[in-house]
Amino acid sequence: MVNTSSAGSRGTRAGIKMQEESVRTPSYTVPCDDYVHVVEFSPFSSGTAASLLAYGGNQFVVVATCLFQEEDMEVEGVDFNVLRAFHHDLCVDALAWSPESRLDRTPTVRLCTAAADRKLRLLTSDLQDRHEVKVMEGHTSYVNHLVFEPTEGKQIASVSDDHTCRVWDLDGQETAIFRLRSPGVSVCWHPEEVFKLMVAEKKGTIRFYDLVTQQAILSLDCGPIASADWCLSNPIKVGAVSGNDWLIWDITRSSYPQEKRPTHRDKAHLFRWSQANENLFATTGCPGKISSQLLIHHLGHPQPVTVGFATVGSCLSWHRTLPLCVVGCDRKLCFWATEM
Repeated sequence: MVNTSSAGSRGTRAGIKMQEESVRTPSYTVPCDDYVHVVEFSPFSSGTAASLLAYGGNQFVVVATCLFQEEDMEVEGVDFNVLRAFHHDLCVDALAWSPESRLDRTPTVRLCTAAADRKLRLLTSDLQDRHEVKVMEGHTSYVNHLVFEPTEGKQIASVSDDHTCRVWDLDGQETAIFRLRSPGVSVCWHPEEVFKLMVAEKKGTIRFYDLVTQQAILSLDCGPIASADWCLSNPIKVGAVSGNDWLIWDITRSSYPQEKRPTHRDKAHLFRWSQANENLFATTGCPGKISSQLLIHHLGHPQPVTVGFATVGSCLSWHRTLPLCVVGCDRKLCFWATEM
């Protein structure tokens, strides 16, 4: 069991005063041995009651399960169980889960990581004796984001500062390369139509590609993009952060955003949709500051519903079924739970 911190009260008045009253300490915290550079909940079922979570730092990746009191009344706070720590040659910059990762039947964990040497590493383990690492080379600059094909997990897509999106098979062979007009910052795979890929470029374009024809089929426009995400529970919605603002598109209506609001006083860094509610999303302020801001937004509310601060927070991920997100910090994981 892990000691949990108490959540603060939630504000009801508008404007800055509401934001101040909405500031909440993390609902739960989990101590870590080192600074957490990246953390990801698995977006796929583990086959058990608990969720899979992985976090990475300087030369390590930790795989764990977590079960929260919102899921099991017998749990006090969060039951956090480290399954295994893996050596990683370099600091982990990005991480993605394969849908093949499961703990029922024969336990298997499969992840893909990116590091500063521009290489991807496919990690496969049975959490006992078998542990394989396959190195994938091709990118010529920093890799910003990566994702597995969500139905079978037989392909990986990655975007880089080298102005490419590359699609790989599990043998490390490139099956497609999309030439971009600026660095790729985010890549998302459609949850059902697995031949559709969304790629966000730093200079302000989000394109949707058909993997069969290897052609762009749709594009969205805005200012320079730091991060973008596809709402997997309602794929007509796309969200992004640009400058200080968050933006949301209905891709059936226009190539320009339907909603745009200022969010962080310093530049916004990440945008992530909740998997539990299509109207819930979170944004973070730029990392590297002593205190990084987390804002949880609901499309039905004019102001953020939750404001949090994390010590040197640098990453963001949502739980698969709960309205709960995690931020990696200096030697700890911070979890914020909110209402639907």
